[in-house]
Amino acid sequence: MKLRLQNDRSDSRGAVKVRESPAVMQPNSRQEGTHARNGLSLTLQTDLPTRTAAASAAAAGQPKSNEVRVPMTGGPGESGGGASTRRSRVNSHSHTHSHGHGHHCGQRHSNSEPELDQSDSDPDSGEPSASLSELRCLVRWLQKSLPFLVILSAKLVIQHALGLAVAVGLFTTFLYVNKNIQMQVFLQDRHAKLQCVWLLVLLISSTLLLYYTFLTETLYNCLVFLSPTMEPLGFWEILWAVGITNFIIKFFFMGIKCLIVLVPASLASYRTQGRWLLMTEELGQVYQAVAPVPLWFRYLVTYQEMDGAPALTVGVLLALLYLILKLLRLYGQWTSLLKTVRMFLMNEHTGTAATRGQCMEAGDVCPICQGEYKQPQVLLCQHIFCDECIALWFNREKSCPLCRTVITEKVYAWRDGATSPHLQIY
Repeated sequence: MKLRLQNDRSDSRGAVKVRESPAVMQPNSRQEGTHARNGLSLTLQTDLPTRTAAASAAAAGQPKSNEVRVPMTGGPGESGGGASTRRSRVNSHSHTHSHGHGHHCGQRHSNSEPELDQSDSDPDSGEPSASLSELRCLVRWLQKSLPFLVILSAKLVIQHALGLAVAVGLFTTFLYVNKNIQMQVFLQDRHAKLQCVWLLVLLISSTLLLYYTFLTETLYNCLVFLSPTMEPLGFWEILWAVGITNFIIKFFFMGIKCLIVLVPASLASYRTQGRWLLMTEELGQVYQAVAPVPLWFRYLVTYQEMDGAPALTVGVLLALLYLILKLLRLYGQWTSLLKTVRMFLMNEHTGTAATRGQCMEAGDVCPICQGEYKQPQVLLCQHIFCDECIALWFNREKSCPLCRTVITEKVYAWRDGATSPHLQIY
């Protein structure tokens, strides 16, 4: 009995030494067998590799685990409280040891992550991401090619300096004249006749100067649906001739608008003037759409003799397809032109003259200009406006400004003297 008590006490002292020692115990099969018979064990976290724990667990006949069971046997004279106290101390030591080991591993893992991120994001590592690599290649290519691109651009500008100057001059002239015509139409009776004459002279001189500069190309043939004498008549030559012709047609109809504005108000009222301006713009748009047809048709059909019959067949099919698309486009413009002609001939009115009583009931104040009525007009919705105010309104809208009742069938946006900036190139 005394020998057994001494063995139990020596085992308990060994367990306490295990708790105090920072080293990790490695169990063997002989001790596990002896302690398993005593029936009391405590759990400690092991720092050994997985295969060592697995081998020892297999030797003891227990399932695979990363834990080492340190058995402790209590003597018959010891109470349950003492055993639980020792168990709690050993568990706290295992928790502290595992926490310290986990913190140390976590710190090593966190220290390794910035290294990985730094290696991934390091531009000098030689393995950048695909998007950054493509972007760097593009930037390098631009840096290397920039001198050549500058030289090439300078060569193109010098080679086509005359054409670029003509294009810029035509565009700026169009913007200047178009803005001033709208201003003179808006001023109505207060417009400056001298300004209208100046605009007309500017348009005529620009057209004559252009045709004189390119006299050998006979670009004026395009106005009567004939081909110019440019050789060879390739794609860029066709595009150049179509663009020049489109601007010249715009200039021609803008000159007609200047003449309409110069007509005295005694011969043409504001409404009559607006109808003439609208009709002029609709005719000009139809003309611009028809003018390039012969040029593009000839370009599509033309083929070289070495290409043979297949090239001619393909050219004819492409030309027919172009004509079909052009006819569909012209059908829409023709419908708009018919509505304009109907309005022009029938002298469409959006309302009737208002009486003095109707004006007094409405408050004698125009809702648009907030002034006294001038030639008041009663719309179909019985709202009263000045004749000039409501005419300007219907240049942009189809409905009444107050109740939104539809009054007209079409928005007559060109009655203010504006010209469409659309460049008809096909």
